Amino acid sequence: QVQLVESGGGLVQAGGSLRLSCAASGRTLSRDPMGWFRQAPGKEREFVGVISWTGDSTYYADSVKGRFTISRDNAKNTVYLQMNGLKPEDTAVYYCAADPDGDYTNYRDFAFWGQGTQVTVSS
Repeated sequence: QVQLVESGGGLVQAGGSLRLSCAASGRTLSRDPMGWFRQAPGKEREFVGVISWTGDSTYYADSVKGRFTISRDNAKNTVYLQMNGLKPEDTAVYYCAADPDGDYTNYRDFAFWGQGTQVTVSS
């Protein structure tokens, strides 16, 4: 089993920045791609980005490309989501996910999830 705990969410003005963390425990995730997803009220959970287990490859949704950056520290079993240039439409609960099987952009293909952290961007 894997436990994932997100932190770092909060309220920020448009144009501001936040850094989310996702700490894993239970087993090492050093060989797992890790994903970030978000879910706004009344909407389906959507893909934000994914990072390879080595950390040298990332892929982002078009909506966040150029503004968000995913990184990881395998020694700390932690993955990060740096969010810059935040917009009101980025408001959502952000989740990290582990152990994908298949489509890395499909939330249904991830086995383990954190509880989420709320990000609210005011205009």
